[in-house]
Amino acid sequence: MIFLTALPLFWIMIAASRGGHWGAWMPSSISAFEGTCVSIPCRFDFPDELRPAVVHGVWYFNSPYPKNYPPVVFKSRTQVVHESFQGRSRLLGDLGLRNCTLLLSNLSPELGGKYYFRGDLGGYNQYTFSEHSVLDIINTPNIVVPLEVVAGTEVEVSCLVPDNCPELRPELSWLGHDGLGEPAVLGRLREDEGTWVQVSLLHFVPTREANGLRLGCQASFPNTTLQFEGYASLDVKYPPVIVEMNSSVEAIEGSHVGLLCGADSNPLPLLTWMRDGTVLREAVAESLFLELDEVTPGEDGVYACLAENAYGQDNRTVELSVMYAPRKPTVNVTVVAVEGETVSILCSTESNPDPILTIFKEKQILATVIYESELQVELPAVTPEDDGEYWCVAENQYGQRATAFNLSVEFAPVILLESHCAAARDTVQCLCVVKSNPEPSVAFELPSRNVTVNETEREFVYSERSGLLLTSILTLRGQAQAPPRVICTSRNLYGTKSLELPFQGAHRLMWAKIGPVGAVVAFAILIAIVCYITQTRRK
Repeated sequence: MIFLTALPLFWIMIAASRGGHWGAWMPSSISAFEGTCVSIPCRFDFPDELRPAVVHGVWYFNSPYPKNYPPVVFKSRTQVVHESFQGRSRLLGDLGLRNCTLLLSNLSPELGGKYYFRGDLGGYNQYTFSEHSVLDIINTPNIVVPLEVVAGTEVEVSCLVPDNCPELRPELSWLGHDGLGEPAVLGRLREDEGTWVQVSLLHFVPTREANGLRLGCQASFPNTTLQFEGYASLDVKYPPVIVEMNSSVEAIEGSHVGLLCGADSNPLPLLTWMRDGTVLREAVAESLFLELDEVTPGEDGVYACLAENAYGQDNRTVELSVMYAPRKPTVNVTVVAVEGETVSILCSTESNPDPILTIFKEKQILATVIYESELQVELPAVTPEDDGEYWCVAENQYGQRATAFNLSVEFAPVILLESHCAAARDTVQCLCVVKSNPEPSVAFELPSRNVTVNETEREFVYSERSGLLLTSILTLRGQAQAPPRVICTSRNLYGTKSLELPFQGAHRLMWAKIGPVGAVVAFAILIAIVCYITQTRRK
């Protein structure tokens, strides 16, 4: 809207065209409040050569042609007007001075419309001007808000009301502007078509809280009950602020998880859920759910919500922690170790929360750690007693898993003390028990006969393996003479061990004291005694 503080263009055109031809000048539109009045400024002209003695004029409503019998608003010759305008219309201008300004009072809605002026100079010198003025009867002030109101940027809101009634002058006041600053009243200003307006300005810096604020302007007329109010809602644009979001979330593996992100902004923001730079879901909305079905540990991590519009952006993150039972432990251990070496056992697993880790051997606890994902145990200078099956067990409140593993300790053969020989009648059996890893070879040596019997000779040697123990039995038949010396020799890649096997029982003593012949005699006597006892019992 353009305001002129100098002489209006309307009147400049009047002065420039005087003395020319038929023509009229009036505002194309004019407005006034219901119940008040309005002055429609009007100027007209006619050819100078007509020189009328008296100038008359007629104002018509909604039609410029008399033959259509339009309602007469004002007629200078007869003062006869349409009933709608009786007592409500009069001429303010002097027709002799070519001023046709019209005043309408006590305005009501049915008076809104087009107004035409007809000049009457007598006889055939009558002319209805095509120029006309459209009257708008209003009942609300006009509040002008800028097309864009941005939070943090000063804005000017104006209230404009028509001031075209010389009998009633409006006064303006603002409604609902608390905290927005004091209004500035500019007063009465002329518009570019010769009409007048009252203007009041309100300058303020809006905040996001002012969005949707209903700002009002009131026009009142002193000494009357007339009062008119108009309202406009502020559409304040501002960047997003995330106002609703989950705190850190804990979920059990396999459960359903919903993450919520809500933002306040104008216009609505584009909400985006992301994880590790990958967009998971996005939409233009006030809030956005991200649903995760049957969550896995692979979905554990930090999730980000980004809210953005044309005026800025905001982002926040939430951490999702997926709780789950320990995975099957893995063991990094040397399966085979040589006696005397140091063995390091490392047991590890994955779980959330971290588990209790325990290493067992034959139900005996070797080591335990609490809330750790790794457990390391060192066995310095391992011995054959360290050989065997071990277990690594991981457990937390969501479950337990275990892994078994074997440690094999390799060592040189050891011939156990229970190794011996025993004789019965003409048979001698020698038992050689060897503890060894890996499995050794066993040989029986008879030095007096310069004979060596290997375990591969199945006719004489029987062998059986059980764990780390190898039991070999040498059987000699037809040994009527004194039993020979027997040496058991065992060897593997770590060493060789030999032992002369002792004879057990009374047989060895007998052979030593009476010799072979005496032993035969004693044996015959023993048989005779047994036979005698048997016959006596039968009798």
